[in-house]
Amino acid sequence: MNSRQRRGVILLILSVLCALGAFAGVLSVIHDANSKVGPEVAAYRVRSEVKPYTALDTGQFEKIEMPRRWLSGNAVTDLRQIRGKIAVTTLHAGSLLQTDMIVDRPALRPGQQEVAIMIDAATGVAGKITPGSRVNVYATFEGKKEGDPDQSKIIVTNARVIDVGRITALEPDRDRDRQPTEAVPITFALSTIDAQRVTYAESFAQRVRLALVAPGSETSVPDKDRTYELATDK
Repeated sequence: MNSRQRRGVILLILSVLCALGAFAGVLSVIHDANSKVGPEVAAYRVRSEVKPYTALDTGQFEKIEMPRRWLSGNAVTDLRQIRGKIAVTTLHAGSLLQTDMIVDRPALRPGQQEVAIMIDAATGVAGKITPGSRVNVYATFEGKKEGDPDQSKIIVTNARVIDVGRITALEPDRDRDRQPTEAVPITFALSTIDAQRVTYAESFAQRVRLALVAPGSETSVPDKDRTYELATDK
């Protein structure tokens, strides 16, 4: 083997060693990146805006993969966690779903039943009434016969709201000046007699309104103060 051949062999060996060194360097970088990132796990991102106090379903979220070490401890990693939950604040599109964004839907107590009625969106709710709120239910009735005064009655006190639906446009009515154009379904947890009172009012009252009760205030309204007539107001 002459000197030129020896130089060629040496250069070939050096090239192989450099290639092996570069390959080892790449493996080291990959290993270092994997050690920093860690394994990936499932997380869930909000597809489109979800309003506060809205019942949650799986279609509102999309699954993504993220490194476990980048997720906060309260990130939702299993959509079974949203069963029976509602949003406590507006969930913005693209936000990562976390457990502190959701709470349990208020449940019924023994002897109660769910009753939902439509309430005027403008005057009956005004964005202030949410699940868990306590309200008094007012209804206004026409006099039973001609000449009898109209009356406003408190038909239920301290009714517990368990769900607030979405605003719904109502079909036009002949008496459009007196009928609301939009309404919201409100679901209450009520005793049997209070459920009958509320459904009767929805069917026969001119208007049903809700009055928000201050937190911690659950005193009942005396019978003498439950009915109001303008003619008797002093």
